[in-house]
Amino acid sequence: MRYFLQCSFLGKHYHGWQRQPSDLSVQEVLEDCLGKLLGSTVEIVGAGRTDAGVHARVMYAHFDWAGNLPVELVHRLNAFLPGDIAVQQVFSVQPEAHARFDALSRTYQYFLVQQKDPFSEDTAFYQNRILDFELMNKAAAFLMEFEDFKAFSKSRTDVKTYLCNITHARWQEEDAHWVFTITADRFLRNMVRAIVGTLLEVGKGHLAPEDVKTIIKSRDRSRAGASVPAKGLYLTGISYPQHIHLSDGKR
Repeated sequence: MRYFLQCSFLGKHYHGWQRQPSDLSVQEVLEDCLGKLLGSTVEIVGAGRTDAGVHARVMYAHFDWAGNLPVELVHRLNAFLPGDIAVQQVFSVQPEAHARFDALSRTYQYFLVQQKDPFSEDTAFYQNRILDFELMNKAAAFLMEFEDFKAFSKSRTDVKTYLCNITHARWQEEDAHWVFTITADRFLRNMVRAIVGTLLEVGKGHLAPEDVKTIIKSRDRSRAGASVPAKGLYLTGISYPQHIHLSDGKR
């Protein structure tokens, strides 16, 4: 039987989602806890990779298990897991369902504060410069006119295509934060942080909104802005087709 696991995590102490040879990852911690509870090695496959220090309010992963899952598995997992990782639900899906390849879209949000706040030190980027968010939103709108985002991709990467379909990209003020929300069918490594860094250059007046189009067309990472810190970035949504779900309940 194949199952989806929904979790969230604070990324400060982890070298991203994906298991690493020598650094602690979220995947490793979850696999170890599942293995202890189920009495056997369990491999989980995440919906995607997050960079070191990036957070997730929503992450999905799938795993296969032939026997019956323990009653109150979620409660028992959360008792084992550290405080910065939580599991919300585990539910059965179609045998061929895939957490990564079946995802229709993903949404990231980047949190920025403009007044120094010690309680946001690990969860948002402090930027005390005056920023023109109207110009930044004008520049962000140009993102939806393009498909090739090599200019915002990590230089050394093994991806076969730089094509992404961005359907939403906008800054909005929420309480004491400015939040950039972006949705696409897929993202390249470091893509959101590079986009935010470039939009900040627009907000500071160093770039015009139209310059973003020139940067994208160049396919040259060196022409885009510097990547902003990982601590302000959150994976906040992943959508799937309804047909992958089964109706036999949750654990």
